[in-house]
Amino acid sequence: QVQLVESGGGVVQAGGSLRLSCTTSGRTLSNYDMAWFRQAPGKEREFVAAIRWTSSTYYADSVNGRFTISRDNAKSTVYLQMNRLKPEDTAVYFCAADPAPAANSRLPQSYDYWGQGTQVTVSS
Repeated sequence: QVQLVESGGGVVQAGGSLRLSCTTSGRTLSNYDMAWFRQAPGKEREFVAAIRWTSSTYYADSVNGRFTISRDNAKSTVYLQMNRLKPEDTAVYFCAADPAPAANSRLPQSYDYWGQGTQVTVSS
């Protein structure tokens, strides 16, 4: 089994920065694709960023240039550095893992394991 735990959420004013962490337990994720999704109240879960097991990355257009995803396999941790935050970034952010990645995916159903989420609130 794989457990994912997010941390680092909080309240920040527009233009500020925040770094989220997702720590795994139970098994190594060195061969996994990892991703961040977010969900605002009343809206569907949307893709934010992903890092493949090869360490290649891709992003949603809405965050590209502002957010950076990275991973440290030795620490079993994936990070999301969020800069120049906007009020529309406000959401619960979820970490997700795909143990058998086939291709780049921005779809939640491609990911088998999920964390509990961490709240990010950006004030205007």
